Amino acid sequence: QQLADRYVIGKDPFQIEKIWDDMYGGAHDFRHPSLYATPAMSAIDMALWDIVGKACNQPIYNLLGGKYHEKLRAYAYMPPGTDKGLIMENPEIAGDVAIQLMEEGNTACKIDPFPPARGPRDIPLWEIEYCGKIFESIRNAVGNDLEVGIGTHGQLSTYSAIRVADYMEPYHPFWFEEPVMPENIDEMARVAAHTSIPIASGERLVTKYEFAQLLEKKAAQIIQLDVGQCGGITE
Repeated sequence: QQLADRYVIGKDPFQIEKIWDDMYGGAHDFRHPSLYATPAMSAIDMALWDIVGKACNQPIYNLLGGKYHEKLRAYAYMPPGTDKGLIMENPEIAGDVAIQLMEEGNTACKIDPFPPARGPRDIPLWEIEYCGKIFESIRNAVGNDLEVGIGTHGQLSTYSAIRVADYMEPYHPFWFEEPVMPENIDEMARVAAHTSIPIASGERLVTKYEFAQLLEKKAAQIIQLDVGQCGGITE
């Protein structure tokens, strides 16, 4: 509210870029972006685009160059189990969940196989082997028809992330998301250099400057920007 009162109320909503620059450069807190400040800027930016779209009676994609795809592929978060049990208690349950996901029309999903989320930490070999059993169950149930990504919420040490990637490569995961803390881009680049599994990151990064580092250092192949957090449509 303070941000809107200071930089937005009474301004021309068509001056989206000017308002964005004023917000970003007008206060010290916002010149040092974070997941505390930047989502507020993102929300205001998306609201301005929405106002302009309604004023022009056009969807926002037409204001940005027009529709490119009729639809986009989405992925599901793998449920923890079925009425038969939980995946983290019995890896065979993963196959049943995979069948269920495909029956619902999904072609890709993601699983966090190393709970609870904390870190950075080393993953013992038995946990890595258990992750392999989960993937074996999925492949036995649905073959390669369901892509499966690995998420870790950045909780692994660099050594452990490389070890996990090495063990899981034969299962061809869709991606390995945030194998280490996402702000530690140099270490993420080390992991990326040691595996053929695509590294995914970006949901906790903000502004083009942090994404530029991710790309320059070849730390990730799949960029997961969150428009509601990284600076909005304009950024």
